[in-house]
Parts: sequence; structure tokens; C-alpha cells
Amino acid sequence: MSESTRSDAGDAASSKQFRVWAAGDSHVGTDKRNGRLSLHDSLKQSEFGSDDGGPAFDWDIMIDIGDLSGSQTPPDDEEGAEVVSQYSVMKKHHRSQIYNIVGNHDASGEDEPTQWWFKKYGDPLGENTPHSGVDPAKRPFPVEGHWDRYKFQAGNVLFLLMGDRNDGGPPVGRGEKGGYPAGAVTGETFDWWVDQVESNQDKIIVTAHHHMLKNTTTGSGEWEGFDAETDRYGKRVGRYHGYFKDGGPMGSGYLYFVDGHPDAQAFERYLEQHPGSIDLWLGGHTHAHPDDNYCGRTLCERKWDVTFLNVAAMTRFHANRPVPPKSRLLTFTEGSNELDMQCYIHTSEFLPVGWYDSVRRVAPLRHQFVSSE
Repeated sequence: MSESTRSDAGDAASSKQFRVWAAGDSHVGTDKRNGRLSLHDSLKQSEFGSDDGGPAFDWDIMIDIGDLSGSQTPPDDEEGAEVVSQYSVMKKHHRSQIYNIVGNHDASGEDEPTQWWFKKYGDPLGENTPHSGVDPAKRPFPVEGHWDRYKFQAGNVLFLLMGDRNDGGPPVGRGEKGGYPAGAVTGETFDWWVDQVESNQDKIIVTAHHHMLKNTTTGSGEWEGFDAETDRYGKRVGRYHGYFKDGGPMGSGYLYFVDGHPDAQAFERYLEQHPGSIDLWLGGHTHAHPDDNYCGRTLCERKWDVTFLNVAAMTRFHANRPVPPKSRLLTFTEGSNELDMQCYIHTSEFLPVGWYDSVRRVAPLRHQFVSSE
């Protein structure tokens, strides 16, 4: 955590701040096939800015909410090596400052070892350091848990990170047909999350998953991943997601399965019954324009006294509709119970590169931020 003030933030006084770069959905393979290095370019911009006017910005840690892979079939070692290569562009930060979550496109196939690709290259526990570059001894904040559910604490902020369990066969797993969009966790992960939430009410709690919860942000409602009309084959036309009739298409835009039960809404029911029990839910998955307001929901909303923020996506080409690659910078300030949330645009095709101030938001926190406990 650093003693400084970002020049772009416009704050007059210097104060101790903790900066979390929240991003994901880089879909490295897709962008590389189209001549762009999505992860490489975004990381380099953060450290050195860009030739087209994008400023550099500082960050203490990065939360990558998943979908490193752009493959529609289970990812392979070639794409994994490309991911690691693009991470190596960093000069001012190191790989162990990045905390990864598994996304639906990162998932292993039905006949493969469970989530072998993410464990090897995402590797949040640092169990495959020679392949991933993640050294647990260099973590700014040590992690505790399992590869698909783990926690770490920075000052009085508790981060609860949960991966998408889109592995195995249909309907939850991807089978042979690609990264089924509907989100999934195990019941064990949900129980772990509840226990962590209830045991840490004295802390600021940030939850992150690859998916958003149902009816919270843009495209997170039933059938909102697709247009209402069908094509000449009778298949729904994708708005944000691909259509896979065997993979829970109704829930393509949200966390749909818990222990294989469709439309489970376990997290939603808990938060409805315990409003304000966490501060922030981070997700991605749905690649939308930062100004999108679909079915009355934007990419940042308040519900159940919780802030929900979709941080996707860094990809330029892996989308049904063209959207600007973007990410979010979250700034906690010592002694403040407000969280500053900025949006950064990474390419210039649709919007100017740099800070997109029209979607900057301030979220309330239940406690004042304290940088050390």
C-alpha cells in the first residue's frame, strides 16, 4: 500500500491508499488470433501508459476474474504458455500480485483432469510456480483455501474469491461444445462463503466470482444473454453469450448452478435475508459497453445493500457485439468508508483511451478502511 494520490483522481491531499485493479475476460487466444495481445497490452498500459494518450496508473494488487482462455474447446498448453508470456511484460509489478479466478472458458473437458489448465497457469495457491510464475512466498497478502475458493486479507478488507466450476460433463460442465456460459459453484463453496461472511462482519468484505448474481447488473437476468428473436434455424441470437441448449442457457448471464441445481439462487436468497452482509460483489463474464443499460440495469448497481460491479472485459474481439476493452480501478482510502471505482478504456475504436469518467462511481463501505490491523 502506498502513500500517494493518483493525478487522474483529482484529489487535493495525499493519503494512504490501497488500489485494486479489477479486470478479466482477456480471452488471450481470441485476441491474439486477431492481432492484439489483450493481457500484455493492458498490463503495459497500467505501468507505462500508451502512445494514444492512455495514462499509466498505479495498483497494489490485481484481481483477474477469469476467462484467460479464448478457446471454445478446453484450453491447451500452447494458450497457457501464451498467457504466462503476456504476464511477463510487467516491469513494475510481479506475477504474484495477481490473484486469479477460474472462468468458464478456462475449464477442463469432460475426460480431462479437473481444471488442470487453470491450476497450472492461473494457480492461485502457487502450487505450479515453474509454469504459472506465481510464487506464494511473494504474495503481498498470503492466500488461504482451495484453488476454486480462497481468501486473503489486506488491512481490514477481506477478499473472498470463488471460481466457476464449469468442468465435467453437461449440463454444468462444458463437454465437447465449449465454455458453457451459465455459472456454477459447488455447495461446499457456498457453505464456505457463508461461514466466512458470518465470521467476519467486523471487516469490509469483497466477494469475487467470474459471474454476477441474478438480476443484479446488465444481462444477468433469465434469458438476457440472447435476443428474443431466433435465427433461421430456430436458435436464439446471442446478445452477450453463445447459445448452448444443453448448458443452462436461461442462466447464461449469471451464477446459475449450485451443486448442479439449476437456478439455485443460493447467494441471492442469503443476501436478501441478510442485507448488507458484504460490501462488494465483483464479477465479469458479460462483455458489455460501459454505458449499457439493459432491462433497467447497468454494470454497477446496488441491491440488498451491496454494490455489484461487472468489471469485464479486457478482450477486444471475443464478443457477440463490439465493445471497448476496459477494466476497473478500485481505490480504498485510509479512514474513509467510501470506495472510488473508476473505469479505464484500453483501446480507441469506440471511446478515447484512458479514464471514462461518466461511469465513475463511489460505493459506500460498512466500515472505514484501515490499512493495517
